[in-house]
Amino acid sequence: MTIRKRMTMLIAADSIIVLLSIYIGYFMLHPFTSIIFNKMLLISAITIQIAHHFFAWHYGLYRKAWSYASIGELKSIVKAVTFTILVVAAVQFILTQDVYVRALAITWMLHVILIGGSRLSWRIVRDVVIKDKNTNMKRTMIVGAGQAGTMIARQVLHNPGYGMQPVIFVDDDKLKEGLDIYGMRVYKGTKTIQQLVDMHYIDKIIIAIPSMGKQQMTELMKRCIETGVKTQTIPRIEDLMTGKVSVKDMRDVKIEDLLGRDEVQLDMDAIEKKLTGKTILITGAGGSIGSEICRQVTEFRPKKIILLGHGENSIYTIDMELRQKVSPDTEICPVIADVQDRTRIFDLISELKPDVIYHAAAHKHVPLMESNPMEAVKNNIFGTKNVAEAARFFGVSHFVLVSTDKAVNPPNVMGATKRFAEMIVQNLAKDSETKFAAVRFGNVLGSRGSVVPLFKQQIAKGGPITITDPEMTRYFMTIPEASRLVIQAGTLAQGGEVFVLDMGEPVKIVDLAKNLIKLSGYEEDEIEIKYSGIRPGEKLFEELLNENERQSEHVFPKIYIGKATPISETEQLYVLDKLPSMSDEELKETLVGLTNRKFVEAPKIETSTR
Repeated sequence: MTIRKRMTMLIAADSIIVLLSIYIGYFMLHPFTSIIFNKMLLISAITIQIAHHFFAWHYGLYRKAWSYASIGELKSIVKAVTFTILVVAAVQFILTQDVYVRALAITWMLHVILIGGSRLSWRIVRDVVIKDKNTNMKRTMIVGAGQAGTMIARQVLHNPGYGMQPVIFVDDDKLKEGLDIYGMRVYKGTKTIQQLVDMHYIDKIIIAIPSMGKQQMTELMKRCIETGVKTQTIPRIEDLMTGKVSVKDMRDVKIEDLLGRDEVQLDMDAIEKKLTGKTILITGAGGSIGSEICRQVTEFRPKKIILLGHGENSIYTIDMELRQKVSPDTEICPVIADVQDRTRIFDLISELKPDVIYHAAAHKHVPLMESNPMEAVKNNIFGTKNVAEAARFFGVSHFVLVSTDKAVNPPNVMGATKRFAEMIVQNLAKDSETKFAAVRFGNVLGSRGSVVPLFKQQIAKGGPITITDPEMTRYFMTIPEASRLVIQAGTLAQGGEVFVLDMGEPVKIVDLAKNLIKLSGYEEDEIEIKYSGIRPGEKLFEELLNENERQSEHVFPKIYIGKATPISETEQLYVLDKLPSMSDEELKETLVGLTNRKFVEAPKIETSTR
């Protein structure tokens, strides 16, 4: 139906309703008198017609989508009818010095009922007839009957294209229990979600409590996921209210949401002082952590961002991405270079003169480095040494090493090389104007080589998911969270610190796998989990600090400094000199022993500064 035909139909219907209202009202008070030739009644009828159409147009009664009518539309009807009756009353008073109050009161009531009924019938048709014909609507539970939940319900009800049929609300507020909101019953108790899902044949759950704390939200999400029903969360309530986002922006619950830990908040002022208008160099800029550091650094409007990496494709990708979002005042400088090439690194830092260096370039895959220990040594140890010593040589203000929890009591080559890299940085900090620091964190969800992408691939193939040991645990954090910690550490560094994130409790890998299975829409018994045994160099559990490094006080919310002590410079120089000539077995034994504090100090050996 065209808009013109629709408006014509509404005007014609309203004209009939208006006449019926005034004549029925008059007849109810004077049933035995002639109403056809009553002069005042005729004038009132003409007046009410004109006034009604004027106010109906003014309040948009001919333009509203009545199939989605709600309390707001009812208010418009009441306003239009009330002002119409007041105009008729004014005309009667002007002509007769009297007002037919009772007749007009009845007319007002009939007018509201008939106009409102005619409009709301459109919604009834949509809700009952049309909705019943659509068998593809997903029966939806909305968790949270507050402002956000009711807003979501209304948007969904007004847009059948979303493919959802809201059925019930669930809320822990006792005052809302048993209420009907938009025709949906409010049930109390988020702990009864499983029973309610079964009872009402729910196909989808929307969590609409944006003000809930992280810990509570995590428990709620886990409870919803355990039902096996697709679960989504809403955007921030501020964005919903301002119209920045809509129901279309709802997202699936992610594995990151189940960490149960508030993410680190940055000291924006301190970071802005360090980065705004400065030249920033990120090594490993094409990697998971390096590229995220790049993204977050751009928010602080640096003068130049140097993207240094060995992989051509990854550097090209982050370069193209950043060019689309950075301020015109920020220069993007992609550089293809290998941190193992000492001359190239020194030349670059001499030429580009960075103010801050974030060193994220590293080999990090534990089993792969067990098979290729010399490559781990060249990249993680000598690569770090090259960049760090160049930073000191050319007076770079800050240098931050991206490290790992695998550097604590390492039984493997990868962890040992990262701990040795920390020691290099700590020793350089002793007599340098450059402020050196290292940052340790656990496994990064979704990063290259992490278990989450692997598990997702295995689930997509129908399983099985392979896990080394049922008791294996790891600390987890998100890529943005890890990157924020690196950036924040740069502002806190005074020289030689090892910063550690308070990562909460470690997560069992098998629990992570089970949650991913449910998030992928499967039951646990549909995807098999196989245990393959611990691989070479793997630990059953990881540590962020060993007992000698622990420190209770935080230097920043959720960040503390570990009292990690380096080996002596004499030992360091001795080992660095001997490493290139060692066999693979000698490398493993030396590095693991040294970083676990079992190495005997060797005589001092002089080396060049470059």
